[in-house]
Amino acid sequence: MEQKITVQSADKVKIQRPDGQKHNNNYSPRSRIYVRDIKGAMEYFRRGFGFLLLAVFAIIPWLTYQGEQAVLLDIMEQRFRIYGLTLWPQDFTVVAWFAIVAAVALFFVTTIFGRVWCGFMCPQTTWTFIFMWFEKKFEGPRNKRIKLDERKMDFDKFWRKAGKQTGWILVALLTSMTFVGYFTDIRELFLNFFTLDAGFWATFSVLFFTFCTYGNAGYMREIMCTHMCPYARFQSAMFDKDTYTVSYDAERGEPRGPRSRKADPAEKGLGHCIDCYMCVQVCPTGIDIRNGLQYECIDCGACIDACNDVMDKMNYPKGLIRFTTERNLAAKDKKQKTNPWRMKSIGYFIMVLAVSAVLVWDIASRVPLEVDVLRDRNQLFRENIEGQIENVFTLKLVNKSQQDMTYRIEVKGFEQFELIGDSTKQVSAGEVGTLPVTVAVPPSLLKEQVTEFYFVVTAVDNADITNTHQSRFLYE
Repeated sequence: MEQKITVQSADKVKIQRPDGQKHNNNYSPRSRIYVRDIKGAMEYFRRGFGFLLLAVFAIIPWLTYQGEQAVLLDIMEQRFRIYGLTLWPQDFTVVAWFAIVAAVALFFVTTIFGRVWCGFMCPQTTWTFIFMWFEKKFEGPRNKRIKLDERKMDFDKFWRKAGKQTGWILVALLTSMTFVGYFTDIRELFLNFFTLDAGFWATFSVLFFTFCTYGNAGYMREIMCTHMCPYARFQSAMFDKDTYTVSYDAERGEPRGPRSRKADPAEKGLGHCIDCYMCVQVCPTGIDIRNGLQYECIDCGACIDACNDVMDKMNYPKGLIRFTTERNLAAKDKKQKTNPWRMKSIGYFIMVLAVSAVLVWDIASRVPLEVDVLRDRNQLFRENIEGQIENVFTLKLVNKSQQDMTYRIEVKGFEQFELIGDSTKQVSAGEVGTLPVTVAVPPSLLKEQVTEFYFVVTAVDNADITNTHQSRFLYE
Protein backbone atom coordinates (compact mmCIF):
# COMPACT_ATOMS: atom_id res chain seq x y z
CA MET A 1 0.00 0.00 0.00
CA GLU A 2 2.96 2.30 -0.07
CA GLN A 3 3.00 4.92 -2.77
CA LYS A 4 5.71 4.30 -5.36
CA ILE A 5 7.69 7.24 -6.66
CA THR A 6 9.56 6.98 -9.91
CA VAL A 7 11.85 9.84 -10.88
CA GLN A 8 12.03 10.10 -14.66
CA SER A 9 13.79 13.44 -14.97
CA ALA A 10 14.73 16.45 -12.94
CA ASP A 11 11.38 18.16 -13.58
CA LYS A 12 8.96 15.23 -13.84
CA VAL A 13 7.87 13.02 -10.96
CA LYS A 14 5.16 10.40 -11.30
CA ILE A 15 3.42 9.05 -8.23
CA GLN A 16 1.67 5.69 -8.24
CA ARG A 17 -1.09 5.79 -5.62
CA PRO A 18 -2.66 2.77 -3.94
CA ASP A 19 -5.90 3.36 -5.83
CA GLY A 20 -4.14 2.75 -9.13
CA GLN A 21 -4.35 6.30 -10.48
CA LYS A 22 -1.21 8.09 -11.59
CA HIS A 23 -0.48 11.65 -10.56
CA ASN A 24 2.22 13.93 -11.83
CA ASN A 25 3.23 17.49 -11.25
CA ASN A 26 2.67 18.54 -14.87
CA TYR A 27 -0.12 21.02 -15.36
CA SER A 28 -3.37 19.49 -16.56
CA PRO A 29 -6.49 21.58 -17.18
CA ARG A 30 -8.66 18.84 -15.69
CA SER A 31 -8.27 15.22 -14.66
CA ARG A 32 -11.38 13.06 -14.46
CA ILE A 33 -12.45 12.59 -10.86
CA TYR A 34 -14.10 9.28 -10.03
CA VAL A 35 -15.86 9.87 -6.73
CA ARG A 36 -16.31 6.86 -4.48
CA ASP A 37 -19.73 6.41 -2.92
CA ILE A 38 -19.77 6.81 0.85
CA LYS A 39 -22.31 6.42 3.63
CA GLY A 40 -22.27 8.08 7.01
CA ALA A 41 -23.84 10.68 9.26
CA MET A 42 -22.58 13.66 7.25
CA GLU A 43 -23.67 12.12 3.96
CA TYR A 44 -27.15 11.29 5.23
CA PHE A 45 -27.56 14.81 6.60
CA ARG A 46 -26.33 16.36 3.35
CA ARG A 47 -28.71 14.22 1.29
CA GLY A 48 -31.69 15.00 3.52
CA PHE A 49 -30.97 18.71 3.60
CA GLY A 50 -30.28 18.80 -0.14
CA PHE A 51 -33.51 17.03 -1.04
CA LEU A 52 -35.44 19.34 1.30
CA LEU A 53 -34.12 22.38 -0.56
CA LEU A 54 -34.74 20.61 -3.86
CA ALA A 55 -38.36 19.96 -2.87
CA VAL A 56 -38.83 23.60 -1.90
CA PHE A 57 -37.37 24.70 -5.25
CA ALA A 58 -39.67 22.35 -7.18
CA ILE A 59 -42.89 23.07 -5.24
CA ILE A 60 -42.83 26.88 -4.90
CA PRO A 61 -43.73 27.78 -8.52
CA TRP A 62 -46.74 25.41 -8.38
CA LEU A 63 -48.28 27.10 -5.35
CA THR A 64 -51.23 29.44 -5.88
CA TYR A 65 -52.40 32.48 -3.95
CA GLN A 66 -55.77 34.10 -4.54
CA GLY A 67 -56.19 32.16 -7.76
CA GLU A 68 -52.80 33.12 -9.24
CA GLN A 69 -49.29 31.71 -9.19
CA ALA A 70 -47.97 32.62 -5.73
CA VAL A 71 -44.41 33.40 -6.85
CA LEU A 72 -44.00 34.85 -10.33
CA LEU A 73 -41.02 36.96 -11.33
CA ASP A 74 -42.52 38.36 -14.51
CA ILE A 75 -39.67 40.16 -16.25
CA MET A 76 -41.63 40.87 -19.42
CA GLU A 77 -44.33 42.70 -17.45
CA GLN A 78 -41.68 44.21 -15.14
CA ARG A 79 -43.25 43.02 -11.92
CA PHE A 80 -42.44 40.44 -9.26
CA ARG A 81 -45.39 38.81 -7.51
CA ILE A 82 -44.54 37.11 -4.21
CA TYR A 83 -47.77 36.03 -2.53
CA GLY A 84 -49.45 39.27 -1.35
CA LEU A 85 -46.51 41.44 -2.38
CA THR A 86 -46.11 42.84 -5.89
CA LEU A 87 -42.81 44.53 -6.68
CA TRP A 88 -42.38 46.93 -9.59
CA PRO A 89 -39.21 48.55 -10.95
CA GLN A 90 -39.87 51.43 -8.56
CA ASP A 91 -39.52 48.94 -5.68
CA PHE A 92 -36.01 47.87 -6.62
CA THR A 93 -34.80 48.91 -3.16
CA VAL A 94 -36.72 45.99 -1.65
CA VAL A 95 -34.92 43.55 -3.96
CA ALA A 96 -31.60 45.24 -3.26
CA TRP A 97 -32.06 45.05 0.53
CA PHE A 98 -33.10 41.41 0.27
CA ALA A 99 -29.90 40.64 -1.66
CA ILE A 100 -27.84 42.51 0.94
CA VAL A 101 -29.48 40.55 3.77
CA ALA A 102 -28.71 37.26 1.99
CA ALA A 103 -25.08 38.26 1.38
CA VAL A 104 -24.42 39.43 4.94
CA ALA A 105 -26.13 36.31 6.34
CA LEU A 106 -23.85 34.19 4.17
CA PHE A 107 -20.81 36.07 5.49
CA PHE A 108 -22.01 35.51 9.06
CA VAL A 109 -22.47 31.76 8.54
CA THR A 110 -19.12 31.52 6.75
CA THR A 111 -17.31 33.24 9.62
CA ILE A 112 -18.52 30.58 12.05
CA PHE A 113 -19.00 27.42 9.97
CA GLY A 114 -16.81 27.96 6.94
CA ARG A 115 -17.93 27.00 3.46
CA VAL A 116 -20.97 24.97 4.51
CA TRP A 117 -23.13 26.79 1.94
CA CYS A 118 -21.15 25.08 -0.81
CA GLY A 119 -21.31 21.63 0.76
CA PHE A 120 -24.94 21.54 1.87
CA MET A 121 -27.03 24.28 0.23
CA CYS A 122 -25.48 25.25 -3.11
CA PRO A 123 -27.57 24.10 -6.13
CA GLN A 124 -24.37 23.16 -7.96
CA THR A 125 -23.47 20.66 -5.23
CA THR A 126 -27.01 19.26 -4.99
CA TRP A 127 -27.35 18.67 -8.72
CA THR A 128 -23.82 17.29 -8.99
CA PHE A 129 -24.60 14.59 -6.42
CA ILE A 130 -27.86 13.81 -8.26
CA PHE A 131 -25.93 13.31 -11.48
CA MET A 132 -23.36 11.19 -9.63
CA TRP A 133 -26.22 9.00 -8.39
CA PHE A 134 -27.15 8.24 -12.00
CA GLU A 135 -23.51 7.40 -12.70
CA LYS A 136 -23.44 4.90 -9.88
CA LYS A 137 -26.76 3.29 -10.86
CA PHE A 138 -25.86 2.81 -14.51
CA GLU A 139 -22.08 2.42 -14.48
CA GLY A 140 -21.49 0.91 -11.06
CA PRO A 141 -19.20 1.95 -8.19
CA ARG A 142 -15.95 3.85 -8.62
CA ASN A 143 -13.64 1.01 -9.67
CA LYS A 144 -16.13 -0.29 -12.23
CA ARG A 145 -16.54 3.21 -13.70
CA ILE A 146 -12.78 3.51 -14.14
CA LYS A 147 -12.59 0.15 -15.92
CA LEU A 148 -15.68 0.95 -18.00
CA ASP A 149 -14.08 4.13 -19.34
CA GLU A 150 -10.91 2.22 -20.21
CA ARG A 151 -12.83 -0.37 -22.24
CA LYS A 152 -13.59 -0.07 -25.91
CA MET A 153 -17.17 0.65 -26.87
CA ASP A 154 -19.43 -2.41 -26.84
CA PHE A 155 -23.14 -2.93 -26.27
CA ASP A 156 -22.83 -3.13 -22.49
CA LYS A 157 -20.85 0.09 -22.33
CA PHE A 158 -23.19 1.79 -24.82
CA TRP A 159 -26.42 1.10 -22.95
CA ARG A 160 -24.89 2.10 -19.61
CA LYS A 161 -23.61 5.38 -21.02
CA ALA A 162 -26.89 5.99 -22.85
CA GLY A 163 -28.93 5.32 -19.71
CA LYS A 164 -26.80 7.72 -17.70
CA GLN A 165 -27.04 10.42 -20.34
CA THR A 166 -30.81 9.99 -20.57
CA GLY A 167 -31.14 10.42 -16.81
CA TRP A 168 -28.94 13.50 -16.90
CA ILE A 169 -30.95 15.09 -19.71
CA LEU A 170 -34.31 14.40 -18.02
CA VAL A 171 -33.14 15.89 -14.70
CA ALA A 172 -31.64 18.89 -16.50
CA LEU A 173 -34.85 19.43 -18.49
CA LEU A 174 -37.12 19.25 -15.44
CA THR A 175 -34.76 21.54 -13.53
CA SER A 176 -34.75 24.04 -16.37
CA MET A 177 -38.53 24.05 -16.78
CA THR A 178 -39.00 24.52 -13.04
CA PHE A 179 -36.54 27.40 -13.01
CA VAL A 180 -38.14 29.09 -16.03
CA GLY A 181 -41.50 28.53 -14.29
CA TYR A 182 -40.49 31.14 -11.75
CA PHE A 183 -40.55 33.74 -14.55
CA THR A 184 -43.64 32.67 -16.47
CA ASP A 185 -46.84 30.76 -15.79
CA ILE A 186 -45.49 27.30 -15.03
CA ARG A 187 -48.68 25.42 -15.91
CA GLU A 188 -48.87 26.99 -19.34
CA LEU A 189 -45.14 26.42 -19.78
CA PHE A 190 -45.34 22.66 -19.20
CA LEU A 191 -48.43 22.32 -21.36
CA ASN A 192 -47.16 24.44 -24.23
CA PHE A 193 -43.62 23.03 -24.18
CA PHE A 194 -44.63 19.39 -24.46
CA THR A 195 -47.29 20.21 -27.06
CA LEU A 196 -44.70 22.19 -29.06
CA ASP A 197 -46.80 25.32 -28.67
CA ALA A 198 -44.40 27.38 -26.53
CA GLY A 199 -43.11 30.71 -27.78
CA PHE A 200 -39.58 31.36 -28.95
CA TRP A 201 -38.23 32.89 -25.73
CA ALA A 202 -39.84 30.25 -23.50
CA THR A 203 -38.40 27.46 -25.64
CA PHE A 204 -35.01 29.13 -25.87
CA SER A 205 -34.87 29.68 -22.10
CA VAL A 206 -35.77 26.06 -21.31
CA LEU A 207 -33.20 24.66 -23.74
CA PHE A 208 -30.52 27.12 -22.62
CA PHE A 209 -30.86 26.32 -18.91
CA THR A 210 -31.15 22.61 -19.70
CA PHE A 211 -27.79 22.83 -21.44
CA CYS A 212 -26.30 24.79 -18.51
CA THR A 213 -27.54 22.31 -15.90
CA TYR A 214 -26.41 19.35 -17.98
CA GLY A 215 -22.95 20.80 -18.53
CA ASN A 216 -22.41 22.17 -15.03
CA ALA A 217 -23.52 19.09 -13.07
CA GLY A 218 -22.51 16.48 -15.62
CA TYR A 219 -19.10 17.60 -16.83
CA MET A 220 -17.83 20.80 -15.24
CA ARG A 221 -18.65 19.90 -11.63
CA GLU A 222 -15.61 20.83 -9.53
CA ILE A 223 -14.53 23.40 -12.15
CA MET A 224 -17.56 25.46 -11.18
CA CYS A 225 -16.51 25.31 -7.52
CA THR A 226 -12.79 25.87 -7.95
CA HIS A 227 -12.50 28.21 -10.95
CA MET A 228 -15.81 29.87 -11.79
CA CYS A 229 -17.55 30.52 -8.47
CA PRO A 230 -16.33 33.83 -6.97
CA TYR A 231 -17.28 32.69 -3.47
CA ALA A 232 -14.42 30.18 -3.54
CA ARG A 233 -11.95 33.02 -4.03
CA PHE A 234 -13.00 35.46 -1.35
CA GLN A 235 -14.52 33.19 1.32
CA SER A 236 -11.12 32.74 2.98
CA ALA A 237 -11.14 36.45 3.84
CA MET A 238 -13.88 35.65 6.38
CA PHE A 239 -11.96 32.76 7.95
CA ASP A 240 -9.95 33.01 11.14
CA LYS A 241 -8.58 30.60 13.74
CA ASP A 242 -12.08 30.10 15.20
CA THR A 243 -13.86 29.19 11.97
CA TYR A 244 -15.13 25.61 11.80
CA THR A 245 -13.91 23.81 8.70
CA VAL A 246 -13.28 20.22 7.67
CA SER A 247 -9.78 19.64 9.03
CA TYR A 248 -7.26 16.84 9.32
CA ASP A 249 -5.67 16.34 12.75
CA ALA A 250 -2.04 16.09 11.65
CA GLU A 251 -0.73 15.76 15.20
CA ARG A 252 -2.77 12.60 15.67
CA GLY A 253 -2.47 11.25 12.14
CA GLU A 254 1.23 11.77 11.35
CA PRO A 255 3.43 10.11 10.46
CA ARG A 256 1.03 8.26 8.23
CA GLY A 257 1.62 4.81 6.84
CA PRO A 258 0.04 1.39 6.17
CA ARG A 259 -0.20 -1.27 8.86
CA SER A 260 -2.30 -4.28 9.81
CA ARG A 261 -5.33 -3.95 12.05
CA LYS A 262 -3.61 -5.78 14.89
CA ALA A 263 -0.44 -3.68 14.74
CA ASP A 264 0.14 -1.07 17.43
CA PRO A 265 0.83 2.24 15.63
CA ALA A 266 2.88 3.48 18.60
CA GLU A 267 5.28 0.55 18.29
CA LYS A 268 5.75 1.30 14.60
CA GLY A 269 6.16 5.01 15.22
CA LEU A 270 3.07 5.82 13.15
CA GLY A 271 0.05 8.00 13.62
CA HIS A 272 -3.56 6.94 13.06
CA CYS A 273 -3.64 7.77 9.32
CA ILE A 274 -3.10 4.55 7.38
CA ASP A 275 -2.61 6.44 4.09
CA CYS A 276 -5.53 4.67 2.38
CA TYR A 277 -6.52 7.65 0.24
CA MET A 278 -10.20 7.09 1.00
CA CYS A 279 -10.58 10.76 1.91
CA VAL A 280 -9.29 11.67 -1.56
CA GLN A 281 -11.45 9.16 -3.41
CA VAL A 282 -14.72 10.43 -1.90
CA CYS A 283 -13.91 14.13 -2.37
CA PRO A 284 -16.07 15.69 -5.14
CA THR A 285 -13.33 18.26 -5.87
CA GLY A 286 -10.49 15.71 -5.78
CA ILE A 287 -8.35 17.34 -3.08
CA ASP A 288 -6.37 15.76 -0.27
CA ILE A 289 -7.64 17.28 2.97
CA ARG A 290 -4.45 16.14 4.68
CA ASN A 291 -2.58 18.89 2.86
CA GLY A 292 -4.36 21.48 5.01
CA LEU A 293 -7.09 24.03 4.37
CA GLN A 294 -7.63 24.57 0.62
CA TYR A 295 -10.02 26.90 -1.14
CA GLU A 296 -11.28 23.97 -3.26
CA CYS A 297 -12.76 22.29 -0.17
CA ILE A 298 -16.54 22.72 -0.12
CA ASP A 299 -17.00 21.41 3.45
CA CYS A 300 -19.35 18.61 2.32
CA GLY A 301 -17.96 16.28 5.00
CA ALA A 302 -17.59 13.26 2.68
CA CYS A 303 -14.00 12.75 3.83
CA ILE A 304 -15.19 12.76 7.47
CA ASP A 305 -17.52 9.82 6.82
CA ALA A 306 -14.85 7.96 4.85
CA CYS A 307 -12.19 8.45 7.53
CA ASN A 308 -14.54 7.56 10.39
CA ASP A 309 -15.43 4.33 8.58
CA VAL A 310 -11.73 3.46 8.30
CA MET A 311 -11.12 4.37 11.94
CA ASP A 312 -13.95 2.00 12.96
CA LYS A 313 -12.36 -0.83 11.01
CA MET A 314 -8.97 -0.14 12.56
CA ASN A 315 -10.49 0.20 16.07
CA TYR A 316 -9.15 3.76 16.34
CA PRO A 317 -11.12 6.70 17.73
CA LYS A 318 -13.17 8.63 15.20
CA GLY A 319 -12.48 12.24 14.36
CA LEU A 320 -9.11 12.10 12.63
CA ILE A 321 -10.86 14.28 10.05
CA ARG A 322 -13.63 16.39 11.54
CA PHE A 323 -15.31 19.76 11.64
CA THR A 324 -13.10 21.78 13.94
CA THR A 325 -11.10 25.00 14.11
CA GLU A 326 -7.46 25.86 13.83
CA ARG A 327 -7.47 26.99 17.45
CA ASN A 328 -8.90 23.66 18.63
CA LEU A 329 -6.32 21.68 16.67
CA ALA A 330 -3.51 23.73 18.18
CA ALA A 331 -4.83 23.41 21.75
CA LYS A 332 -2.50 21.17 23.74
CA ASP A 333 -5.11 20.08 26.28
CA LYS A 334 -7.61 19.40 23.45
CA LYS A 335 -10.37 21.18 25.30
CA GLN A 336 -12.80 23.43 23.48
CA LYS A 337 -11.03 26.71 22.92
CA THR A 338 -13.08 28.25 20.12
CA ASN A 339 -15.44 31.10 20.90
CA PRO A 340 -18.02 31.40 18.11
CA TRP A 341 -19.21 34.77 19.44
CA ARG A 342 -16.12 36.84 18.79
CA MET A 343 -15.82 40.37 17.44
CA LYS A 344 -15.99 39.36 13.77
CA SER A 345 -19.04 37.11 14.13
CA ILE A 346 -20.79 39.60 16.41
CA GLY A 347 -20.13 42.34 13.87
CA TYR A 348 -21.65 40.29 11.05
CA PHE A 349 -24.61 39.34 13.27
CA ILE A 350 -25.30 42.99 14.05
CA MET A 351 -25.10 43.76 10.32
CA VAL A 352 -27.63 41.00 9.60
CA LEU A 353 -30.04 42.45 12.15
CA ALA A 354 -29.52 45.99 10.86
CA VAL A 355 -30.08 45.28 7.17
CA SER A 356 -32.98 42.93 8.01
CA ALA A 357 -34.60 45.77 9.97
CA VAL A 358 -34.17 48.10 7.00
CA LEU A 359 -35.72 45.48 4.70
CA VAL A 360 -38.72 45.03 7.00
CA TRP A 361 -39.13 48.79 7.32
CA ASP A 362 -38.91 49.24 3.55
CA ILE A 363 -41.66 46.66 3.00
CA ALA A 364 -43.83 47.90 5.89
CA SER A 365 -43.63 51.56 4.81
CA ARG A 366 -44.31 50.73 1.20
CA VAL A 367 -47.58 52.21 -0.08
CA PRO A 368 -49.29 49.75 -2.44
CA LEU A 369 -50.12 52.58 -4.82
CA GLU A 370 -47.82 54.35 -7.25
CA VAL A 371 -48.95 57.54 -9.00
CA ASP A 372 -47.28 59.11 -12.01
CA VAL A 373 -48.57 62.25 -13.72
CA LEU A 374 -47.83 63.01 -17.36
CA ARG A 375 -48.59 66.37 -18.94
CA ASP A 376 -50.02 66.82 -22.41
CA ARG A 377 -47.04 68.35 -24.20
CA ASN A 378 -48.86 69.09 -27.45
CA GLN A 379 -50.66 72.01 -25.81
CA LEU A 380 -49.36 73.34 -22.49
CA PHE A 381 -52.62 75.18 -21.69
CA ARG A 382 -55.82 76.37 -23.37
CA GLU A 383 -58.80 78.58 -22.63
CA ASN A 384 -62.27 77.03 -22.69
CA ILE A 385 -65.54 78.67 -23.66
CA GLU A 386 -66.18 79.64 -20.04
CA GLY A 387 -62.94 81.58 -19.90
CA GLN A 388 -61.18 79.11 -17.64
CA ILE A 389 -57.60 77.97 -18.22
CA GLU A 390 -57.25 74.25 -18.76
CA ASN A 391 -54.25 71.93 -18.34
CA VAL A 392 -54.54 68.32 -19.54
CA PHE A 393 -52.89 65.49 -17.57
CA THR A 394 -52.70 61.72 -17.77
CA LEU A 395 -52.55 59.87 -14.44
CA LYS A 396 -50.95 56.43 -14.31
CA LEU A 397 -52.10 54.49 -11.26
CA VAL A 398 -50.05 51.39 -10.34
CA ASN A 399 -51.98 49.01 -8.10
CA LYS A 400 -49.25 47.16 -6.20
CA SER A 401 -51.69 45.14 -4.10
CA GLN A 402 -53.24 41.76 -4.85
CA GLN A 403 -56.82 43.09 -4.77
CA ASP A 404 -58.79 45.07 -7.33
CA MET A 405 -58.97 48.68 -6.14
CA THR A 406 -61.09 51.73 -6.97
CA TYR A 407 -59.30 55.04 -6.56
CA ARG A 408 -60.71 58.54 -6.09
CA ILE A 409 -58.80 61.49 -7.59
CA GLU A 410 -58.82 64.89 -5.91
CA VAL A 411 -57.03 68.18 -6.57
CA LYS A 412 -55.57 70.39 -3.83
CA GLY A 413 -53.85 73.77 -4.12
CA PHE A 414 -56.56 75.91 -5.74
CA GLU A 415 -59.35 77.83 -4.03
CA GLN A 416 -61.55 77.26 -7.05
CA PHE A 417 -61.14 74.68 -9.81
CA GLU A 418 -63.04 72.20 -11.93
CA LEU A 419 -61.91 68.61 -12.52
CA ILE A 420 -63.13 67.58 -15.96
CA GLY A 421 -63.28 63.84 -16.56
CA ASP A 422 -63.77 60.78 -14.36
CA SER A 423 -62.78 61.30 -10.74
CA THR A 424 -62.62 57.55 -9.99
CA LYS A 425 -60.73 54.73 -11.60
CA GLN A 426 -60.83 50.98 -11.00
CA VAL A 427 -57.50 49.17 -11.38
CA SER A 428 -57.10 45.40 -11.26
CA ALA A 429 -54.66 43.77 -8.85
CA GLY A 430 -51.07 44.24 -9.95
CA GLU A 431 -52.08 46.27 -12.99
CA VAL A 432 -51.57 49.83 -14.24
CA GLY A 433 -54.55 52.06 -14.85
CA THR A 434 -54.51 55.16 -17.08
CA LEU A 435 -56.85 58.08 -16.43
CA PRO A 436 -56.90 61.30 -18.54
CA VAL A 437 -58.12 64.35 -16.60
CA THR A 438 -58.38 68.08 -17.24
CA VAL A 439 -57.97 70.70 -14.55
CA ALA A 440 -59.71 74.06 -15.23
CA VAL A 441 -58.89 77.14 -13.10
CA PRO A 442 -60.17 80.75 -13.39
CA PRO A 443 -57.37 82.97 -14.73
CA SER A 444 -57.85 85.44 -11.86
CA LEU A 445 -56.44 82.83 -9.45
CA LEU A 446 -53.29 82.32 -11.53
CA LYS A 447 -50.85 84.97 -10.39
CA GLU A 448 -47.75 83.31 -11.92
CA GLN A 449 -46.85 81.39 -15.02
CA VAL A 450 -46.28 78.22 -12.97
CA THR A 451 -48.52 77.31 -10.05
CA GLU A 452 -47.82 74.21 -7.96
CA PHE A 453 -50.73 72.00 -6.92
CA TYR A 454 -51.31 68.38 -5.90
CA PHE A 455 -53.16 65.31 -7.13
CA VAL A 456 -54.37 63.22 -4.20
CA VAL A 457 -55.29 59.62 -5.07
CA THR A 458 -57.05 57.58 -2.37
CA ALA A 459 -58.51 54.08 -2.37
CA VAL A 460 -62.29 54.25 -1.98
CA ASP A 461 -62.46 51.21 0.35
CA ASN A 462 -59.28 51.95 2.31
CA ALA A 463 -58.41 55.53 3.19
CA ASP A 464 -55.00 54.42 4.46
CA ILE A 465 -53.94 53.70 0.88
CA THR A 466 -53.28 57.17 -0.48
CA ASN A 467 -50.64 58.88 -2.55
CA THR A 468 -50.01 62.57 -3.15
CA HIS A 469 -48.24 63.68 -6.30
CA GLN A 470 -47.03 67.24 -6.87
CA SER A 471 -47.61 68.77 -10.29
CA ARG A 472 -47.52 72.19 -12.00
CA PHE A 473 -50.25 74.24 -13.62
CA LEU A 474 -48.99 76.37 -16.53
CA TYR A 475 -50.42 79.69 -17.71
CA GLU A 476 -48.82 82.51 -19.65
